[in-house]
Amino acid sequence: MPAAFPLLKTGAVLQYPAVKTTQYSSFVVRFLDGSDQRYRQYTPALLRWNIKLSLLDEGELHALEQFFASQEGCFGIFSFVDPWTQTIYPSCSLSQDTLTYQVADLSQGTLSVVVVENRT
Repeated sequence: MPAAFPLLKTGAVLQYPAVKTTQYSSFVVRFLDGSDQRYRQYTPALLRWNIKLSLLDEGELHALEQFFASQEGCFGIFSFVDPWTQTIYPSCSLSQDTLTYQVADLSQGTLSVVVVENRT
């Protein structure tokens, strides 16, 4: 069973403003007469969540850092709950292999990660 993306101490996954994108993949074949033919490379749309967190305390930063390390960057697979629909996506990954965060004070950490849905 895959791990789950960690929650903040408020029980939320992310903070607002938040960004969620939907990605389709189409392939276009262009012919010599100028016409074209289009088809999808994969049927379902893939989702991507840009998670930007601020005002994190040490515990929240540590939990996210441990989660990132356990996933080995974008190598791991985990489940993610879409905060808009409460749908559980069982096969998601991080989009980066480097975690960068800043700490200004005990309760002023900032962090940004991107969660992407995997094709199953």
